Amino acid sequence: MNDQLPPDTTTLVVAARTLAADGVVSLTLRRPDGGMLPAWTPGAHIDVLLDRERGGEGDLIRQYSLCGDPAERGAWQIAVLREPQGRGGSAYVHDRLREGAAVPVRGPRNNFPLRPAARHLFIAGGVGITPILPMVEAAEAAGADWRLLYGGRTRTSMAFLERLAPHGDRVLVRPQDEFGLLELAAHLGAPKEGTLVHACGPEPLLRAVQEQCAGWPPGTLGVERFAPVRTADTGPAESFVLELARSGLTLTVPPDRSVLETVEEAGVAVDFSCREGTCGTCETDVLDGRPDHRDSLLTEDERAAGDTMLICVSRSCGPRLMLDL
Repeated sequence: MNDQLPPDTTTLVVAARTLAADGVVSLTLRRPDGGMLPAWTPGAHIDVLLDRERGGEGDLIRQYSLCGDPAERGAWQIAVLREPQGRGGSAYVHDRLREGAAVPVRGPRNNFPLRPAARHLFIAGGVGITPILPMVEAAEAAGADWRLLYGGRTRTSMAFLERLAPHGDRVLVRPQDEFGLLELAAHLGAPKEGTLVHACGPEPLLRAVQEQCAGWPPGTLGVERFAPVRTADTGPAESFVLELARSGLTLTVPPDRSVLETVEEAGVAVDFSCREGTCGTCETDVLDGRPDHRDSLLTEDERAAGDTMLICVSRSCGPRLMLDL
């Protein structure tokens, strides 16, 4: 099986499977030989190639945050919410990945790091607790001042409450059926010097958090998204010339093809995963030209700098673009 896998892919096995909450399954992944796994930091995720088990071509790739203990080098833990209206990834995990199943993975990669600060405000919605959980534990171990605001549909749908219980009143558990929507204004109404905000959850929650943080200093807020943001102001897709500096190729990206697809068709190997601008795998350096950013990952500062882009969704603002490929 491994000789058919893409580069940088490792096959792990499901060593344990538990129910973390209503509709949320937790998987513990280990190497078949019991060896150590790569180190990771809070906020990191792995790519899981879900259709390899059934002999597919690797198109069903999903990103899941690591939610275990970074000090435990022998195992990785992920937790997955079954989404009835999803695209098949969560159903595959829930229905097929039993103990002993082989799971090809790539990573870890961290686009949502825990940045150093005197104070942290963590905000999690539903299964968005997964990247936040190791952040909370790292902040506690570092002796930082922190609070967690954790919302969900119901208390029984909220994963890892028992793991958070020892932190006492630093954790505000707010199921919607008991408390209504999270009272963000009470926690984000006035900027607090030296405080960073880290949020993960469904898009309506993240939009609300961003609105509340609009008056905070730039760089205060870090978010991790489940799905790409659809923006109304995305311009039309027009063709442009693409130069690949290292490959010596000049290509034309047509309106109906992405940069990634065009590069792939030319036979240039590139890393990619989500194909929707959320995971960061295909991030590529821009050597000349101005990218038209259509991703859901880069910060405003990174977009303004224009020296990197996610080639699975972003395009060019002008007729020509040069990439470090």
